[in-house]
Amino acid sequence: MTASAWEELLPTVFGDSARRVASLPDEVTIECDAPQLLAVATALRDHPQLGFDTLVDLCGVDYLHYGRSEWKTFSATGSGFSRGVDRKAVQEGCEPGRRFAVVTHLLSVKFNRRLRLRVFCHDNDEPMVDSLVSIWASANWFEREAFDLFGILFKGHPDLRRILTDYGFIGHPFRKDFPLIGNVEVRYDPQKQRVVYEPVSIEPRTLVPRVIRHDNRYDPALIGRPESDAKAAG
Repeated sequence: MTASAWEELLPTVFGDSARRVASLPDEVTIECDAPQLLAVATALRDHPQLGFDTLVDLCGVDYLHYGRSEWKTFSATGSGFSRGVDRKAVQEGCEPGRRFAVVTHLLSVKFNRRLRLRVFCHDNDEPMVDSLVSIWASANWFEREAFDLFGILFKGHPDLRRILTDYGFIGHPFRKDFPLIGNVEVRYDPQKQRVVYEPVSIEPRTLVPRVIRHDNRYDPALIGRPESDAKAAG
């Protein structure tokens, strides 16, 4: 089956339960609603013409400021650096049920094909989707990582606990509203002879590059003149 043929097979297999979304050339991305996740994932694995038997990666995504600003700060505007900003998204803000998503990258070893599956969490305050561990065992640690860094809950996961941050860590560091300097700092106290947690002492700074200088190459009097004359004038 050719590449275009198996891609055209997707609407036939899934109907309205999964839909193709825009992605880079030669990449196939489909999106499904959270209640249909397990059914879609099972079909992707078991359908004889699809056969996506390997889960290569699974990650969380926070779309809190997606399309609104390149970065958000309190002491500097991002308007001069907001390349690709969707002005409509700025006015509407983050839609309910469209903040957190789980993106799964699948591989069919038999057919040498790759596919990306995305599902949004319906609740922005308590994001949750079904665990894929029962379909692809390799999802286990990836889901723990997404839970740790984004706070996404995976219903039915056999051992959902943090995997990268420390015991007792508060918050989820990959969320867009998590402060870049963190909330606490850790150090070893030689007097207490143990590790202590203290409020962060770093002052927040906004490192926005703004270089303003005069360059005679862009002098209006030199624009349009031959390069040799412009260099001589400079």
